[in-house]
Amino acid sequence: MDVISVIRTKRDRARLTDEQIDWVIDAYTRGEVADEQMSALAMAIFLNGMERDEIARWTAAMIASGERMDFSSLPRPTADKHSTGGVGDKITLPLAPLVAACGAAVPQLSGRGLGHTGGTLDKLESIPGWRALLSNDEMLAVLRDVGAVVCAAGDGLAPADKKLYALRDVTGTVESIPLIASSIMSKKIAEGTGSLVLDVKVGSGAFMKNIDDARELARTMVGLGTDHGVKTVALLTDMATPLGLTAGNALEVRESVEVLAGGGPSDVVELTLALAREMLDAAGLKDADPAKALADGSAMDAWRRMIAAQGGDPDAALPTARETQVITAPTSGVLTRLDAYAVGVAAWRLGAGRARKEDPVQAAAGVELHAKPGESVTAGQPLLTLHTDTPEKFDYAQQALTDSYDIGPAGTSYEPNPVVLDRIG
Repeated sequence: MDVISVIRTKRDRARLTDEQIDWVIDAYTRGEVADEQMSALAMAIFLNGMERDEIARWTAAMIASGERMDFSSLPRPTADKHSTGGVGDKITLPLAPLVAACGAAVPQLSGRGLGHTGGTLDKLESIPGWRALLSNDEMLAVLRDVGAVVCAAGDGLAPADKKLYALRDVTGTVESIPLIASSIMSKKIAEGTGSLVLDVKVGSGAFMKNIDDARELARTMVGLGTDHGVKTVALLTDMATPLGLTAGNALEVRESVEVLAGGGPSDVVELTLALAREMLDAAGLKDADPAKALADGSAMDAWRRMIAAQGGDPDAALPTARETQVITAPTSGVLTRLDAYAVGVAAWRLGAGRARKEDPVQAAAGVELHAKPGESVTAGQPLLTLHTDTPEKFDYAQQALTDSYDIGPAGTSYEPNPVVLDRIG
């Protein structure tokens, strides 16, 4: 077996054999296949796709590259959630402690920023002292004590995916259904959760731009999970407009705490509760009421314990940017469009995301929204505030926001997309 033959097979639109898949995943994990060679194969997959059985074998090979976790000793049923990535998508932060407060265990293995979408670990690392890297024993201890943990996948869990995930981010191969599905499901199946709820984003700020592609991705992942004995459902959710009023790291943590305190933007609250109900139902906790757990403070208590258990200080001040710049409304009327992708790219350029896999991120960088589509605005009022520690990035970020919003005349009607567009599974 040699990597050139594997690349050529997919380049020429043929099906990779099981033996080719098993070999190339193993060889890449061991370093026998170089990054540039796997980049070529990833691009061939991006351009030519994979059959359903190829995706299943690719996923199984990535699972087999590492260990499998086991949470059967926990006294609670396990439920996890994964989002395909969006702009302002801070839902994991309030969701994990909320579901834990309702009686489930949430072993949430999360990732870093990928392209224009934010990373949960990058967000949480803006909390002083918080650490993403936990051993398996530490993860299990936090789950026993708190009921929820958000951490990085260990080196032993699907190591092939860990390498490929970072490579896709910097080689233009992120938006591929076979690679997205196998990446997500290899980690989640190896993680050992009993049930899984997928949040598949649809719209300009998502990797799936239209609902048909999103349904295909959702069905692929639900099938992979079900085939491996994990009860899996998917919600298709709107990502034409950013979620909430912030896109960044510390900015989104601050907004998540507002949700746990009983406030926060209505779309963030609605989606958090919708996903919580799906997770609790999948875990067999049909009578639990997540809205009550938000209202009575038990979700906030679980958040504080979860952050402290991972070394963070839930009372510490979050970082703020050294420089800000305000973009104002050029005219009065009704904001009818605010493009999620443009906002995500602007936040990325301000320092909230990465251009290369080894790049650091700025904790305080990002974009703050002062109006959402459907709201009236007045000429000169703030529409967006850009946050960064490196003000030389402002011009580059503003370029991303050119033609990113529309303002209609006063009285213009606006019909928002529903937060949840469909359910698969």
